[in-house]
Amino acid sequence: MRLKFICQAMLLAGVLTACGGNNSSTKNTVETSSAVSVESSADGKVVQTDVVRKVTRSNKDSTTAQSSKEPESSTEVTSEAASKTTVSETAAVEETTTVKETQAETEAKKSEVKEAGEIGLDPSWQYASFSKINSGKSVLYKPSENGNGITIAVNAGHGTKGGSSQKTQCHPDGTPKVTSGTTKAGATTAIAVSEGMTFADGTPESTVTFEMAKILKDELLSRGYNVLMIRDGSDVQLDNIARTVIANNVASAHIALHWDSTNADKGAFYMGVPEVDSYRSMEPVASNWKKHESLGKSLINGLSSNGTKIFSKGRMEMDLTQTSYSTVPSIDIELGDKTSDHGKDELKKLSKGLADGIDSYFGR
Repeated sequence: MRLKFICQAMLLAGVLTACGGNNSSTKNTVETSSAVSVESSADGKVVQTDVVRKVTRSNKDSTTAQSSKEPESSTEVTSEAASKTTVSETAAVEETTTVKETQAETEAKKSEVKEAGEIGLDPSWQYASFSKINSGKSVLYKPSENGNGITIAVNAGHGTKGGSSQKTQCHPDGTPKVTSGTTKAGATTAIAVSEGMTFADGTPESTVTFEMAKILKDELLSRGYNVLMIRDGSDVQLDNIARTVIANNVASAHIALHWDSTNADKGAFYMGVPEVDSYRSMEPVASNWKKHESLGKSLINGLSSNGTKIFSKGRMEMDLTQTSYSTVPSIDIELGDKTSDHGKDELKKLSKGLADGIDSYFGR
């Protein structure tokens, strides 16, 4: 009897133990989840394969894992959005940086075009001592790329305040002028820089010559020439001798821009070296006058080819201070007169003609 009771008690204890085990939180379950992977087969084709992951977790954690599933998903989305935002912001920064770098490169090119150094009259240069007005500076410009090494002095005629109150020696040897012009024949001194005429519409010649110089500068730079702007503003304190001597020492050729004081709209021409033996035998004219004439003819041909009206044969004899002191090919070109069109389109046409003439002279 006692033995029977003991057996029943042991059986009851076993049942209770089994029931308690069913409530244990340590029971493990196996869950499976699938994912898709893309791989390349041996023949180079893309193959889609299923990858099965086994995740072992306890029943105790099951509910917690299930309840935390949505927050995990939300976190992943937020993380992805943040990642996209970061990429977008990075791209924007990179784009902004690129724009800034492009702008910086553009500014750098501008800096390359305009040389930092201004060029004044060096007192040691030949004929510099004949100058009376020489405190001003010219400016040298160079193309940012594809330069040809040739420097053209572009001299915007007139534009020196007080220039008409000073006089300089007509010829280095002191001999008198052989032709009449602003200064009469027989004179030994001439106005340092004349004021120039006024166009029929009231525009000062010095204003138009400077506009012409700027347009010609851009045209020449585009063709690879260096440009020495003798006058790079409305006024430069350099007389005609100073301008010429600076060009002699810096440029390959010197072109002075002018319009004539007549009212006939007669067209363009250059001031040719007078056919006077005493003048053509005087230095530096003797060593350079043929170069002056050749340059003048090239400029007239270039202008004519671009539709510019040409006066007579495109040449008028004149004893000029510029020619008398020039040691490089040098020409005073008269692009019209008081009644000539001097609008922007006309100046551009003249610029192309002059540049074509310069190309021809230098064999380009």
